[in-house]
Amino acid sequence: MTKGCFVLGLTGSIGMGKSTTAQMFRDLGVPVWDADKTVADLYAEGGAAIPALKMLNEDYVSGGAADRDRMKRIISANPEALKEIEAVVHPLVRDSRQAFLIDHADSPLVVLDIPLLFETSGQDHVDAVLVVSAPSDVQRERVLGRGTMSPEVFEAILAKQLPDDQKRARADYIIETRTLEATKADVTSLVEELGA
Repeated sequence: MTKGCFVLGLTGSIGMGKSTTAQMFRDLGVPVWDADKTVADLYAEGGAAIPALKMLNEDYVSGGAADRDRMKRIISANPEALKEIEAVVHPLVRDSRQAFLIDHADSPLVVLDIPLLFETSGQDHVDAVLVVSAPSDVQRERVLGRGTMSPEVFEAILAKQLPDDQKRARADYIIETRTLEATKADVTSLVEELGA
């Protein structure tokens, strides 16, 4: 948490509209740090995680970038590999988040977009938590409607995430993402309430 700057943690299960909501905050001029993008940048060609991943296992890197498919196969064969990877990546992610907070210390409000916020105890590093939510049938329709994921993979991802009702119970704020108009109105109202 940064003095004088309200840090809002944004989270929500897959298909709940988190990325869309994060963009709405950006559109209102609120700085947003994106955990997924940070990891993607670390894993990209020339990313800060690449040398350490290569030292862990040559097979983790292909063409100068992290080979996520190969990493997943190695992790499924040896679950201990995940802890080794996290020991390399998590400090880099933390450094990125801290640098973001320092860069935006004068902003009245910043958002940390963290999909696994509760699962990684991220709530301990924010002033309040916003959970975006939608009915489970809407969630399922959104995810499978993208055409990039099978029902089995969707269920496997859900199994790794804290259930929506538990996230809602632990939230300071909840935004229902049924329609873009209503979501935008709720985001605007929250930004005004938090003084940005």
